[in-house]
Amino acid sequence: MSNLPYLRIGTAVIVDDEGLILIDKRRNKGSMANKWEFPGGKFEDGENAQECIIREIKEELGIDIEVGKHLMNVKHDYPHLSLTLMVYYARIISGEPQTLECAEIRWVKPEELSDFDFPDANYQIIEKIQTQQIKTRV
Repeated sequence: MSNLPYLRIGTAVIVDDEGLILIDKRRNKGSMANKWEFPGGKFEDGENAQECIIREIKEELGIDIEVGKHLMNVKHDYPHLSLTLMVYYARIISGEPQTLECAEIRWVKPEELSDFDFPDANYQIIEKIQTQQIKTRV
């Protein structure tokens, strides 16, 4: 059992009608500064994953989303933190994404995700998205 602080993070893979995925760049301060990420955040007391993701996306990007299919959970230990990312597909139902709590936003093709510098825990998500994309094209 780890003595590290533990967090549960609701994470959204927001996909548009063309199959592009929304990623955002963290601000240049704090833990994992300037890294790209799938939007989301920490659970609040009493929230389930879907409620957490909907709230966090509204706070961070100013949009309303619909949470869809569960993609995966990722458990990862950093030197300073242990976490579980609870990852769900989502789509925007209203609004345009804004940089309310991030430095930059981009829509990218699944195969382009590998070109960005993500925190280590995110690479399992990228691999799963890219593998699923390949399967859907066959």
